[in-house]
Amino acid sequence: MHGGVKKEDLKAENLKALAAGMANLQRHVENVQKFGITPVISINRFSADTPAEIDLVKSSCAKLGVEALMADHWAEGGKGAADVARAVVKAIDGGKSKLKLLYPDDMPLLEKIRTIAKEIYRARDIAADKSVRDQLAQFESMGFGKAPVCIAKTQYSFATNAELKGAPVDHVVPVREVRLSAGAEFVVAVCGDIMTMPGLPRVPAADSIDVGADGRITGLF
Repeated sequence: MHGGVKKEDLKAENLKALAAGMANLQRHVENVQKFGITPVISINRFSADTPAEIDLVKSSCAKLGVEALMADHWAEGGKGAADVARAVVKAIDGGKSKLKLLYPDDMPLLEKIRTIAKEIYRARDIAADKSVRDQLAQFESMGFGKAPVCIAKTQYSFATNAELKGAPVDHVVPVREVRLSAGAEFVVAVCGDIMTMPGLPRVPAADSIDVGADGRITGLF
């Protein structure tokens, strides 16, 4: 999809589109590395994936200097993801990862949002009207200025426009509103057209999910 293929056409092999879409994965790899972490790529196998597509992803990841492994957990359960798990453990034991944060705690909240937009989403800037800026100033006056920022935006693009696939740059991230999660001690910046998760009903679905004596899960549907 990040290479320009429509969702309904994804089952047909298209190496050209897949190669173009690798720009999105490259961006994710770069972002993880910005935090000083060694990424491991897990290829979630779909039934329509072809050997040529899988080889292309693996070779492209090799060029990025990261390891990519097949994950067949959908078909094989835990066994299908064992190679990925071993690679993660190997990366951890390698000791190359040294966590570093994107911004210091004492950076103003607005600048934290701008830093994320520029460094992670590769945006040109953010757009926040006076009400948003005033709300952030109020959070700081309440003693929450050192809180980290959580961005709520579409998961389908690095931009707030879900239709901008691949690895867009030079866009503007509009900050629609900001919310304080005082208990968790972070600030949420709601960006673009996105609905945040609603609260649970009085009786959540998880209440009816169980595991029988035979190990079978019941109540999922």
